[in-house]
Amino acid sequence: MMKSRNADHAEESAEVEVLFAEAAKFDAISRKIKASLARLDGGGHLVQDAVKPVYSNTHGLQTMNDNIDKILDAIDKMLGPSEDKGREERIVRAGPDRVGLTDYLASLKRIERALSQMSSTNLRINQQAIADFNDLLSEGSSQLQALFRSTLAEDVQPVEPLKYLMGDEKPFPILEQEKASKLGLIDTFLSSSTARHASYNSRDSPSIRIYAELRGGYLSGSLQNLSAASISTSKRKASGEIYRQHTSGIGTYAKGIENSFTAEFSNISAVFARENWGLAFDATCRKALAEFAKTLRELNMHIKANLTTDCFLAYEIVEIVTNVGYNLDKSTGQLKLPFADALKPIRETARSSLAELLEDVRRRVSSMQSVPLDGSVIPFTTEVMARMQALITYPQSLASIMASLGDGNWQSLASANSTSSTSLPSLASFEVGTDSSHLLAHYIMDTIETLLTTLDSKARALLKSKFIAGVFIANNVALIDRLIRSSDLSTVLSSSSASTKIEAWRKRGTSAYLESWREPCSALMDVQYTSRGARPPSGGSGVVDSAAMIKQLSSKDKDAIKEKFKNFNASFEELSARHRGLQMEREVRSQLAREVQAMVEPLYARFWDRYHEIDKGKGKYVKYDKGSLSAQLAGLG
Repeated sequence: MMKSRNADHAEESAEVEVLFAEAAKFDAISRKIKASLARLDGGGHLVQDAVKPVYSNTHGLQTMNDNIDKILDAIDKMLGPSEDKGREERIVRAGPDRVGLTDYLASLKRIERALSQMSSTNLRINQQAIADFNDLLSEGSSQLQALFRSTLAEDVQPVEPLKYLMGDEKPFPILEQEKASKLGLIDTFLSSSTARHASYNSRDSPSIRIYAELRGGYLSGSLQNLSAASISTSKRKASGEIYRQHTSGIGTYAKGIENSFTAEFSNISAVFARENWGLAFDATCRKALAEFAKTLRELNMHIKANLTTDCFLAYEIVEIVTNVGYNLDKSTGQLKLPFADALKPIRETARSSLAELLEDVRRRVSSMQSVPLDGSVIPFTTEVMARMQALITYPQSLASIMASLGDGNWQSLASANSTSSTSLPSLASFEVGTDSSHLLAHYIMDTIETLLTTLDSKARALLKSKFIAGVFIANNVALIDRLIRSSDLSTVLSSSSASTKIEAWRKRGTSAYLESWREPCSALMDVQYTSRGARPPSGGSGVVDSAAMIKQLSSKDKDAIKEKFKNFNASFEELSARHRGLQMEREVRSQLAREVQAMVEPLYARFWDRYHEIDKGKGKYVKYDKGSLSAQLAGLG
């Protein structure tokens, strides 16, 4: 057993020795590997130190090569336009008609781009090329301007405006779409900053300048006949005749301006860029507007020279021009101020005319050397009422003018001229509402009262008889009332205050007339002495015994009664004759007759009932019985 244990131990020892031998062998190998790695690391450092300068130099060379390539590319780009100059020069020299507008514009755009590229550098080599290209661009711009002018010149022959205004209105002619597109292409280039610089005018577009010149002349030429017609038709009336609405050609002229300007704005919208519409439209319409303003100034001079008859033309012009100005402003957004400036003189004249019309009434009546002795209406009353009837046909313009003056401020020229406006009246001021109608009614009644007041003062000063003066005022009031009721004045003066004022003047005339009839009425007054007996009934169903009454009178009283009858007869017959001899309006005669009858007949009937037996029916003193007097009084009507 001992032997087997030693044998196992010997075997294990042998294995251990083998393992130690292998370990020693691996250890030797490991030392060799470490030595090899150390030598390799040292060689690597030597290689790195040797390669690093080479790598650095190679990277620098590569960067330099890239930079050189970029410089060469830039030089090629800079020299490219110069090399293309010949081609562009041939196109520009040939002109747009030969090469076509599209190719011509494309060439000019290439020149613009080339200039932009070369101008971004300061290379001397490009300076001559830049100058050459600027010359080409300038020549190209000039040729495009010439083409723009020649193309537009085909449609600038003035037209006859009445052809488009009379009957069924037709729109004024506009440019053909193809032509407008062509002009638009040209304008797009000419409006560029580069092209304007090449044209030596950096602020103005040459296309707008050319368009305004040619189309502005077209508008002015087309409208000039309407201008002349407006002046001639406005002056074509008898001296002293009130201007009749729509007899002047100014309405047609204004309509021609509105329609032609609207058509022109359509052209401008098709040719120019939106931001240039206003500038082009203002410039194009300037000449025609200047001629329009000149026409209005000449009409204003005519109106001022005939203010009392032609102020109505001023009202018409204010209404027409204001409407045209607002219509154009609404459709184009332009020209509101130029129309206001053109209208200003006429508007100021219209404002002052309201006070002048009142002053003319005072002046004309005050200068009268006589008043009709028959009490008839003077022609001036009819003239004043004709003015008022004409006045109400311009409610819109008068609403604006009177609103700007203020209620009652038309009474004097100073207040009428105290304020002025440099703008068109607002559309709201043209609305004929309650307030504006109220102002117009006030003015008309102020005019009527001014007329009647001055007529009354003149009649009292020139006529010794209130009898005639009363008839004179009553006649004029009746005519005024009749003319109001038979016209549209009745609508304007529908308020109770107007009728009250007219009625007050009617009563004033009637009262003055009736004063003369107090004389015969005073003869019918008697004195009753109640102490002498029972007082006889003065009315009702009681019957007066005239014979008994006469018996109670003394001789002196009887003579007084006879004298009263004689005085009444004489005064009554005289006044009746004078009444019949006066010229009265139909309604005045009947109305005054009723007033006299109501005044005289009751007094005479009472007096006759008491004292008709004074001459025992012989008719020596008691000339009229109650029936015959009533018939005489009725005959006054």
